[in-house]
Amino acid sequence: MIRTQVQLTEKQARALKALAAARQSTVAGLIRQSIDHLIQQSDVVDDTERRRRAIAAAGRFRSGQADVSVHHDQYLAEAYQA
Repeated sequence: MIRTQVQLTEKQARALKALAAARQSTVAGLIRQSIDHLIQQSDVVDDTERRRRAIAAAGRFRSGQADVSVHHDQYLAEAYQA
């Protein structure tokens, strides 16, 4: 783990300590959980996750066109013009 320093207001520190005690956790643990949640909710996606999502989406949708593999550039251009 990497040590970092964060400055909190007194009100934030009190609330975080109380929450940690109520959840039988540590302040550091709650901060790590919060950061993980923030990262998951953000638009920042690493390459591994991007690949996983692309593979999961492959073949799940149908266009109704039989020649998409041949004319994909044309269909893409038409979609952007719409």
